[in-house]
Amino acid sequence: MILDFNFDLGLMVTPEQLGAETVLLLAALLDYLIADPDRWLHPVQVMGWIIARLTQIILRTLPNPRQRRYAGIGLGLLVILGTGLASWFLLWGLEQWHSWLSWMVEVILLASGFAGRSLYQATNKVLKALQQGEMASARNALSQFVGRDTEELDEPAILRATLESWAENSVDGVMAPLFYAILGLWLPWVGPVPLVLSYKAASTLDSMIGYLREPYRDLGWFSARFEDYLTWWPCRLTVLTLALLSGKPRRVLAICRRDGPQDPSPNSGWSEAVYAAILGVQLGGENSYQGVKRIKPLLGEPDFPITVDKIQAAIALTRLCFLLWLVIGVVSGYCLKLIYLV
Repeated sequence: MILDFNFDLGLMVTPEQLGAETVLLLAALLDYLIADPDRWLHPVQVMGWIIARLTQIILRTLPNPRQRRYAGIGLGLLVILGTGLASWFLLWGLEQWHSWLSWMVEVILLASGFAGRSLYQATNKVLKALQQGEMASARNALSQFVGRDTEELDEPAILRATLESWAENSVDGVMAPLFYAILGLWLPWVGPVPLVLSYKAASTLDSMIGYLREPYRDLGWFSARFEDYLTWWPCRLTVLTLALLSGKPRRVLAICRRDGPQDPSPNSGWSEAVYAAILGVQLGGENSYQGVKRIKPLLGEPDFPITVDKIQAAIALTRLCFLLWLVIGVVSGYCLKLIYLV
């Protein structure tokens, strides 16, 4: 049975008429208003469970580095493509049974691909603790979403780490998923959800096994490299958009071109550099990871100190960028539909 909504105008609305554009709008609104519920099973948790189990099997049964490298390719392709196909068939199967149920599941799954609200809450928790003078709470809150050691960080170091994390994760967790959601609008036979969840699978692989240290050096090389490629275009387009929104694109892009390539990562250096350039602060420097000191390249110019207000300005920039992309994506999706009809 297919449910129809009757409006006062006498219009019959079906999921097909609402389209993927409406799904994207509602998913973005859902993520903005509500973070991922703690008690709900999240798709990334399922991905993580599968990756962890397969990784254990590979590490236990394949001691040879070359074997692990080939296994890493297989693991990456299996998880990334498998996630996309599984989500596509899930929505297709639900569509055959109940179109409105499929539509609602599509909204929820797509919203789970955006990390905007969760990232904001984690960042805001650190900022509130700092404003209240609770350094221990700020360090603990920061440790929940950064990889560096936080036990000995003073306030300037906490602020720098928070801004660096926001800059990097706003690309990986917010703008890149939106990029692939919009791409899914342009490819209606695929749809936004499979592309977004496939990207999330690649990102999860990178965060779990994409390390240049044992035992993941050989197993995780493919996942790390593949995630870099998938994030390349979303990162550059985010940098360009933010530079234009800053009102000083030439200066911002000049700093990004100068400092972005200095970072070993092909994307995180650019994402941090653009925020540093716009806000007039400097990121990078010495960090500690599991007791090991590591020097990251300096990004931007130290015209101003990093403050809570600067980080809040970075949050506003990301939200404005997201909103602009969302409008462009939805409008372009509707325009493409008109072209297909013609």
